[in-house]
Amino acid sequence: MANKFQKKSVLILFLFFSVASLAQFRAKEINWTADGTAYLKVTNGNIVRTDVKTGAETIVVKKEQLVPSGGDTPLSFDIYSFSPDYKTLLLFTHTAKVWRYHTRGDYWVLDLVSGRLVQLGKNLPSQSLMFAKISPDGRNAAYVSEHNLFLEDLSTNKITQLTMDGTRKFINGTFDWVYEEELGCRDGFRWSPDSKMIAFWQVDATKIRDYYMLNTTDSPYSRIIPVEYPKVGQQPSPVRIGVITVRDGAVKWMDIPGDPQAHYLPRMEWADNSDELVVQQLNRQQNESKLFYCSAKTGTATNFYTEDDHAWIDIKSVWNDDDPTGWDWLDGGKKFLWVSEKDGWRHIFLVSRDGRKETLVTKGAFDIGSVKSVDEKNNYVYFMASPNNATQLYLYRAKMDGKAKPELVSPSALSGTHDYNISPQARFALHSFSNYGTDPVHEWISLPDHRPIDEAKSIASTMKVKENSNIEFFKVTTEDSVVLDGWMVKPADFDSTKKYPVVFYVYGEPAESTVIDEYGGQDDFLYKGNLSKDGYFLISVDNRGTPSLRGAAWRKSIYGKIGRLNIHDLAMAAKKLLEKPFFDKDRVAVWGWSGGGSSTLNLLFQYPDIFKTGISVSAVDNLLLYDNIYEERYMGLPGEHMDDYVKGSPIYYAKNLQGHLLFIHGTGDDNVQYDNAEQLLNELIKYNKTFQFMPYPNRSHGISEGEGTRTHLSTLYTDFLRKNCPPGPK
Repeated sequence: MANKFQKKSVLILFLFFSVASLAQFRAKEINWTADGTAYLKVTNGNIVRTDVKTGAETIVVKKEQLVPSGGDTPLSFDIYSFSPDYKTLLLFTHTAKVWRYHTRGDYWVLDLVSGRLVQLGKNLPSQSLMFAKISPDGRNAAYVSEHNLFLEDLSTNKITQLTMDGTRKFINGTFDWVYEEELGCRDGFRWSPDSKMIAFWQVDATKIRDYYMLNTTDSPYSRIIPVEYPKVGQQPSPVRIGVITVRDGAVKWMDIPGDPQAHYLPRMEWADNSDELVVQQLNRQQNESKLFYCSAKTGTATNFYTEDDHAWIDIKSVWNDDDPTGWDWLDGGKKFLWVSEKDGWRHIFLVSRDGRKETLVTKGAFDIGSVKSVDEKNNYVYFMASPNNATQLYLYRAKMDGKAKPELVSPSALSGTHDYNISPQARFALHSFSNYGTDPVHEWISLPDHRPIDEAKSIASTMKVKENSNIEFFKVTTEDSVVLDGWMVKPADFDSTKKYPVVFYVYGEPAESTVIDEYGGQDDFLYKGNLSKDGYFLISVDNRGTPSLRGAAWRKSIYGKIGRLNIHDLAMAAKKLLEKPFFDKDRVAVWGWSGGGSSTLNLLFQYPDIFKTGISVSAVDNLLLYDNIYEERYMGLPGEHMDDYVKGSPIYYAKNLQGHLLFIHGTGDDNVQYDNAEQLLNELIKYNKTFQFMPYPNRSHGISEGEGTRTHLSTLYTDFLRKNCPPGPK
């Protein structure tokens, strides 16, 4: 559930790269050149450099250069990468999914001096290469193929296999399902700055039991699809980190203290030199984090920084735009930036290399959202935050000595959600903005003055504000004196003397907030039509425990209480809102996906007096059936908290069903697996409960595969809602 279904169904292509070796760019997106004065984009198959200030365009790579020998069509590519000197181009093509992301495919290298275009790993299976990276000295490429690491000499294209023991469940240079899903770990190796070594993760998932999905539609006989999946209560896969010497292939394993079956290693980077690594270790409960320096030569590990928490500790992907890679070294490697909630807020700290001295950079009773850029020359760090409204985001900056109050960079007059793609040296940025009544717009700006490069194309000149919006953001205080943020979309032609049906859209778990002041976030994306025009209220509320920027106590109050505290908050918010006379208490529906599907079931089962109709998609119905990293992070170990797991699961309350339930699940869901659905089915059958169930054959967690699937799902959802929670005023 860490990567729950995204309502806009946008395929996100993640970048995997070593900062010291290559700057990787996504096709169809705008990305900065190394000097920060221009950006690169793909136009008509050409890679084009555009000067930010002048708009002057220069073709860096012509599509004619990307035609393989003997062919007549340029390569179509998803990700492209330049070496630091821009003499070598790496292309990622013919990509395929590994679980959720297109991280497997073919790689090609173009020598921009000679014009030579060569496919890497040519003798290896097609579409099998992952995370190819050229060494910092430009001589070699390294990549993963079929769970092993390979080295390729770029002058001769000689391939050397570096690891020999890789299998589906013994993995070198990448990760198993749960590390990818819950820790954001995908690219599993790093070139040393001097190009002489490669540090890599090795995951031993051989003792993790397989969950067997069953493909019953693609052949006359069913086919078993195994997924190594550690459910709650299973020990983690042992993970270790090795350093390969490129010259002779010798491996030195890092001797990190602690039982590998009781710890995770979510982060590893070279420690701003080629002599040692810096590694983060989490205990199994994920409430203790230790940082180690590991000698690449001897493997000796030295713990230099430790922190703990009563609940859990977030890793870098939470505060680095879902990217767990990299390390923010400063002052020639003598200091680094770190984010912690140790004072009750998510703050940025400047830590000395030995971990003995730390400076609070972002002082104040507020959370940072994510770190956007470090301007070391001027001693500033740029970050997203919203001290006064947790539903919005703005750009701030703070002096890294911690002596000055953080200053707002975004224009305060633009109330809503901002985002920034900031150039190296923090001189320019691509600024994006929207709110519930303003279409998404963007502009190029200079920093730190936040002035548009071109006034005619500025946000102030191009933004379109929706007049007479029927969307309203609000705060509701429950009978427990808890203040919750929410939004509602009112029916068209609303008449306060009449009664209207209400649809609550929920998520409710620590992986996602639903109440964000941005355009489109208030749509019911499954409804076939327009809820407002059909006479419905649509409402969403963020309960305690969601990742809102309201302090660590807010976020971590849900520890051990998923399925209870969040459900109580949502129900009490609904109860308070429904006191308004224009809501029809007999026509109250709730729906959600993934964690929201679980919340839907719990609300329908635990509060049948409030919620009369529920539509649940891809839900975790029994918390003990989900993966260990996610659930144990937020619920503790089952041996110590079994009662919390049982009483937080929708299945525990299934006997209370009174209203109308539409229950939907994909049989090919590798994330929230189909056994969840069948266990709940059995429980509902046991208590003679009537409901509607729709299994989607071989569909994954997003239920998007197959011709006509999304149309069918939308039609099913809409028809069920309209039948059981009829539209229109009364």
